Amino acid sequence: MYTELIKIIEGGLNNDAKKVVSYSKHLAKKLREDGADKLADKILKIIDGSTGIPVFKDQLFDAPVDNDTRLNIADILLPQDIKLNVSISDSIKSPIDNFISLVNSKNEIKSKGLQINLSMLLYGPPGCGKTTLAKHIAKELDIPIVIARFDSLISSLLGNTAKNIRKLFDYAKSKPCILFLDEFDAIAKARDDNHETGELKRVINSLLQNIDDFLENGILIAATNHEQLLDSAIWRRFEKVVNVNKPNSDEVRNLICNYFNKIDSKIDVEDKKFDTLSSYLNNLSHSEIIKIVNSAYYNSIINKQEFQYDEIFSEYFKYKTNNRYTSEEMIIFLNESHIPQKQIATYLDISIRQVRNALIAE
Repeated sequence: MYTELIKIIEGGLNNDAKKVVSYSKHLAKKLREDGADKLADKILKIIDGSTGIPVFKDQLFDAPVDNDTRLNIADILLPQDIKLNVSISDSIKSPIDNFISLVNSKNEIKSKGLQINLSMLLYGPPGCGKTTLAKHIAKELDIPIVIARFDSLISSLLGNTAKNIRKLFDYAKSKPCILFLDEFDAIAKARDDNHETGELKRVINSLLQNIDDFLENGILIAATNHEQLLDSAIWRRFEKVVNVNKPNSDEVRNLICNYFNKIDSKIDVEDKKFDTLSSYLNNLSHSEIIKIVNSAYYNSIINKQEFQYDEIFSEYFKYKTNNRYTSEEMIIFLNESHIPQKQIATYLDISIRQVRNALIAE
């Protein structure tokens, strides 16, 4: 009995869930043989009720490193350190929630003798929240996320890249976590790409082998902005594939409204200028929209002015023109955006005559 207790302690200290469960069952068996049925039943009940995913709190993790450069090939983010304010669109909320539920049901599914593949591929334009979604999933599951760093993972010595990939997957297998491969196309390009060398194609083969091995028990999320570059065999490895696209018109409006509510803004969303703002921000990514509105809000704080539409329209125009515009062009744009001439003059700190002259010259 003391042997089982020692082994359970060793397993706990080494984050080896399998060892803890195995020796706990041995302990329960011995207790039952000694007539301690209630205690044996309690141990087995705890094991059966476990999700198999221990919670990590206040632990330090040494990230794996490249042997030559000694640079980290991954960043480790603990769930308690993930600070997010996520607004998930209706189109992707369902598959994301389903994936979280699938992970939480892992043991129950396996108890039925079924295989389970806990993998998800997120694809779509940059700035649409793929990395944020991966962190959100880790936060919801309350487990660490291991984020691959491809700047150091891909070695100048091609043979070392395959070794780093193996090291990364071995590290992620050693503890319950999510392995997140961002910018996945950097190492998962199609093997029929004539521009790639034979060694790089061997790297992809190594990646596929490691994914297959890892998915026997691990949780894998990958993200790419260039899904058309991925090897065809990569797609088959992922149980869930989710297109994370730019927000539609309704989602843009909700995103702006949520932002205004968050900062307790007094901007009137019933004003027709809100419709104009929404139309301007359509076809932009989540990050682009937040960047524009953030810049406008920061400026209002710096200038000690009320946060209004003129500031947001101005920041949008600067973003749209890459900061290449004349004062006359800004005046015309603000006027077309339903900002009154007097308000334009006040905002730009010019005379009302200058505003009118610019509009007449148009």
